[in-house]
Amino acid sequence: MANPPEDFTMKIARAFVLSALSCLMAMAQSPRAETLVKKAIAYAQANGVEKLIAQTNSLDGRFHVGSGSEMYLYVYDLNGMMKANGFKTELVGKSRFDAKDPDGKFFVREFIKCAKTSGSGWVDYKYANPLDGKIELKTSYVELSEDLIFCCGTYKK
Repeated sequence: MANPPEDFTMKIARAFVLSALSCLMAMAQSPRAETLVKKAIAYAQANGVEKLIAQTNSLDGRFHVGSGSEMYLYVYDLNGMMKANGFKTELVGKSRFDAKDPDGKFFVREFIKCAKTSGSGWVDYKYANPLDGKIELKTSYVELSEDLIFCCGTYKK
């Protein structure tokens, strides 16, 4: 088999480098999202789920990170019902099972699948950034605890 043209090889190499840089930038934010979820689970275990939900649904609650509200906790049950949301409290009590991102990805179903099969993990999808309303690529850390899915995401810049 002949070697691919040099410019094709360079395009592949450039794409790989850009993809790797994007992943590294997201990973720099990822520990903050995972840490927030783990703190929320510990808080729920120590103080009860109802207190956690009240803290999360309070816009000045303890489960927000950074300036503004770019990182916040959200909690689902295993059927996709929103139990708590640190940014959009109007979603609390609503089923999000059929929620899709702009590309048609059922991201809440992915949260549920990840939580049920692995106990925790990361889900990528597109979502409006609360700071400017622009649709961006987001990755969310999800973790199952006591039949609830605790989530926090970060936007991939």
